[in-house]
Amino acid sequence: MTLLRSMQVALLGFLCTQPVVAENWGSWRGPTQNGISTETQVPTQWSADTHVKWRTPLPGPAGATPVVWGDKIFLTSTSENELVLLCFGTDGKQQWSRVIGKGNQKARGDEGNSASPSPITDGVHVWAFVGTGKLVCYTVDGKLAWSADLQQRYGKFNIAFGMSATPVLHENRLFVQLIHGDGKAETQEAMVVAVDATTGAPIWATERITGASRENEHSYASPMLYNFGGDSYLITHGADFTVAYSLADGKERWRLGGLNPQGQSYHPTLRFVSSPAAADGIVVCPTAKNGPVFAIDATQTGDLTDSKAVLWVREDNTPDVPSPVIHDDLVYLCRENGMLLVLDRKTGDEVYMERTHSHRHRASPVFADGHLYLTARDGKVTVVKAGRNFEIVAQNDLHETTSASPVISDGVIYLRTFDALWAIE
Repeated sequence: MTLLRSMQVALLGFLCTQPVVAENWGSWRGPTQNGISTETQVPTQWSADTHVKWRTPLPGPAGATPVVWGDKIFLTSTSENELVLLCFGTDGKQQWSRVIGKGNQKARGDEGNSASPSPITDGVHVWAFVGTGKLVCYTVDGKLAWSADLQQRYGKFNIAFGMSATPVLHENRLFVQLIHGDGKAETQEAMVVAVDATTGAPIWATERITGASRENEHSYASPMLYNFGGDSYLITHGADFTVAYSLADGKERWRLGGLNPQGQSYHPTLRFVSSPAAADGIVVCPTAKNGPVFAIDATQTGDLTDSKAVLWVREDNTPDVPSPVIHDDLVYLCRENGMLLVLDRKTGDEVYMERTHSHRHRASPVFADGHLYLTARDGKVTVVKAGRNFEIVAQNDLHETTSASPVISDGVIYLRTFDALWAIE
């Protein structure tokens, strides 16, 4: 082989193994908060012994998804009776650890603890919220910028299995939904708040009154950002309603009821865990326990219940825990039992519903390079080809319990199990 031909082959090999776009994954649902990566050349096959760049043990179990910016990875974790924020390099080596607080609350056996919310970073600071109500901000080098106790500021949490909502970062503000209590006007415990991301100072707090009762008073979903076509607002989910708020002042923009109508058929335990998903012009709102899924016109305002703003309703088969993914003309719903339901984005008509892996699914799906990544509690990740035809591309097993969603950055998949942080390439 000539020298020129050798150089051509080497260059081709380099180009074929490099991601076209390397992006940071600064929040739980990724760069645009919709569970979608724009990277290519993402791994689809691995095992505990193959395609593992590194595996680093963690000090305790948790469900928080890591976030990645540049060459740093951040995640929250339990560590015996402490709640910690950890920083690793993308080489797998721990750079620092900071104690956020005490308390390793175990919720319903192995379903979660106080380190369930995921951190957020912008490459300069990293913010972490834990179930005890502590909200902290550190520089990416581990220096404390500020700390706040949201229970002291906004009232004691009254939520059965712990506060698990991950905050939203947008234009130097952090938005947190605190949906708990009884949702009634006389107590006014549930609220949505905005704080200054630089200082932690309160900006606004809006009471969230819905009339929900019993277990439905509590939400384990996370707020989401709608940010398309120059329009931005906050979406909150829980206590029988999906409610959107102005980012500037916390005023209600729209409200969707009918998710659990009051009356004789009222479901007493329809608490929400799965979070909404947003794409340009549409918000998909799951419910719980095999209930309905709603899609609404994201450009409308006011009370959207029973209005033309409701684009379609799927009467059953909602994902109970994993959040939806909206990509191109399809909506992907991974049910807690491993069934993948795909709906037409415009009409809500079923494209297919097929079984992937028969085990509990707690992590939310991630889309990358034409594939969906569905993570089960037993550590098996099923890779499904995106589109209207069902095809399992691979099933990859790490043999470790996990409830955190996959993270993709610079061609590497990061998987957080209860035992370790893995890098797959």
